[in-house]
Amino acid sequence: QVQPVESGGGLVQAGGSLRLSCAASGRTFSSYAMGWFRQAPGKQRECVAAISLSGGTTYYADSVKGRFTISRDNAKNTVYLQMNSLKPEDTAIYYCATSRSAWPTAVINVYDYWGQGTQVTVSS
Repeated sequence: QVQPVESGGGLVQAGGSLRLSCAASGRTFSSYAMGWFRQAPGKQRECVAAISLSGGTTYYADSVKGRFTISRDNAKNTVYLQMNSLKPEDTAIYYCATSRSAWPTAVINVYDYWGQGTQVTVSS
């Protein structure tokens, strides 16, 4: 069983930056893609970024393109989400998840193990 654990959330002013980390243990980390999702109150969970098992291919939601960067360090079993130019509408709980696929995708059903989430709040 895989257990992703997120960290790095917090409160930041609009225009600021945060870096989220997700450490995953229990399975060979480099054998699966990873994704970052977020869920705001009253809204569906959405994929903001995903990365292939090698790190060479990425996916970004249109709402975060040019502001967020996903990366991974397979030696450290960790995936990161660098978030710049944050906006109040980025406020949500952010989750990382492991994928059953080698390739990045926004399709939520492809993801099998989920972390507990980390709160990101952007004030205006």
